[in-house]
Amino acid sequence: MENIPKVSELLKSCRSILFITGAGISAESGLPTYRGIGGLYESQDTEDGIPVETALAGEMLYKDPSVTWKYLLQIERNCRNATFNRAHQIIAEMERAFNRVWVLTQNVDGFHTDAGAEHVIEIHGNLHHLKCMKCYWRKTVKDFSGLTIPPKCPKCGFIIRPDVVLFGEMLPFDKYQTLTDQVEKGFDIYFWIGTTGVFPYIQGPLVDAKHSGSTTVEINPDDTLLSGEVDIKIPMKAGEALERIWKEYKEKI
Repeated sequence: MENIPKVSELLKSCRSILFITGAGISAESGLPTYRGIGGLYESQDTEDGIPVETALAGEMLYKDPSVTWKYLLQIERNCRNATFNRAHQIIAEMERAFNRVWVLTQNVDGFHTDAGAEHVIEIHGNLHHLKCMKCYWRKTVKDFSGLTIPPKCPKCGFIIRPDVVLFGEMLPFDKYQTLTDQVEKGFDIYFWIGTTGVFPYIQGPLVDAKHSGSTTVEINPDDTLLSGEVDIKIPMKAGEALERIWKEYKEKI
């Protein structure tokens, strides 16, 4: 595919890169790509007859935490034992090879940091980071297998929640500010990988890239809202495309 050598050649003159990733990059680890926090449901209601957006809403968590936690547990079980894949590893390797590399991810699986990336903005949070809703006690867990549902804080006895953005909740200010600060600095090249680009904060960097004249690349086997706007479209899966780009880049330097 001619776009692969084109991107690898462009990387030779790049010092800074922004990767924007969605569910598609983790699909190759066996995680689902459709709706829900981390992906689980498609268009149907939950087994309780309510939309997934209602079950997994911040309002429901306060109103009836057992309902929200029931579906959080289903999602976590569906993703349990999965781990990062080669695409995550390559991004981590590229972070160490270039002057400035950041990752903005919509995913809550933590795979980017697990693979070794350090400059990661988990804009929707991380499913494995738990916190008390009252006293802000925190703990990172590998899985939810040992939790009672809904889990209670060992410090104050209040309800614990995963540190993720549920439906109807605001994005965390500190993470959004980090994104804003980094985009204002600008990047030489921007990658959108495995995301449909439906959120304004995923589309926003594309506007900045166009103003600055930076190169924009989409890696996604399907067409998305971004496909007609980026400079280069690579209709491939994340792992295959990044592997070929990275291999050709290293052969050229």
